[in-house]
Amino acid sequence: MTEEQHEPVVAVLAIAPILEVTVEATINAPDKPQMHVHPGGQGLWVARMVTTLGGRAVVCGPFGGETGTAAASLARAEGLELHTTSATGNGGHIVDYRRGERDEIVVMESPTLDRHAQDDLYGTMLVYSSAADVCVVTGADTALGVPPDFFGRLATDLRASGKRLVADLSSHQARAFVEAGGAVLKISHEEMIDGGFADGASVEELRVGAERLLEHGLDAVAISRAADPTLVVTGDGAHLVTAPQVSTHEHRGAGDSMTAGIAVGLGRGESMVDAVRLGAAAGALNVTRRGLGTGRREQIELFAEKVDVTPA
Repeated sequence: MTEEQHEPVVAVLAIAPILEVTVEATINAPDKPQMHVHPGGQGLWVARMVTTLGGRAVVCGPFGGETGTAAASLARAEGLELHTTSATGNGGHIVDYRRGERDEIVVMESPTLDRHAQDDLYGTMLVYSSAADVCVVTGADTALGVPPDFFGRLATDLRASGKRLVADLSSHQARAFVEAGGAVLKISHEEMIDGGFADGASVEELRVGAERLLEHGLDAVAISRAADPTLVVTGDGAHLVTAPQVSTHEHRGAGDSMTAGIAVGLGRGESMVDAVRLGAAAGALNVTRRGLGTGRREQIELFAEKVDVTPA
């Protein structure tokens, strides 16, 4: 990044924050495990990577109860700017890595957001994104009770205020967002197929599906394809973005890191392809680490220079 580039403000809708407790073995002392406590959930993982890349993350999300209070405190300690809304509680995970693999001992789901909590969250995102260069919309499990039109209405209102939007959504939530138009959708190839946006997993089938989404008014579609190159489709054409191959330590968080990289790149004024290049580097390096949405900025920026872009 050059000195002239802008450090973007990125507003993130974190609709389902959680508190995650991890247990790991201590080297040379297996009978004395280590415990780590972190705020988590898709929106917070995106926000964490935004700050890693030099952006200012403004997070809007529901926090409540013991888990929510702890998660919010930890998120603020990480440098995230939080604007919290009402919630009866938040989900929590206790994960054991002592055997070298992720073993979820306890999974406590987030309570349903009632209509008052949804209204509070909606208004908070509209108000506190006013100074943002880019807004990121993340989704939620259907059990949280947030209807798809919440995302469509929010996208429409944010676009009306002149905001650049990036969404990481799937299924009916993605469809509602697409219909609002004028935004960037980051989605996996599985979600493209499951959502009925593409007929198959080949590059050609995914490209055709993405082009249909552009016809609905989207600016761009970035399709992550697991270990295969990311497909980026814009009105100017399609490209494959290939990060150097790395070994995977923890695959979770890679997509959220990519979303953050795209948002930061666009906030800096970069092209969509270059923004995805940054996102691909952030996602690739994240899978080599234990921490979700973590990394070192200078390493990601240098790694992005090694990401290859070719026409699709």
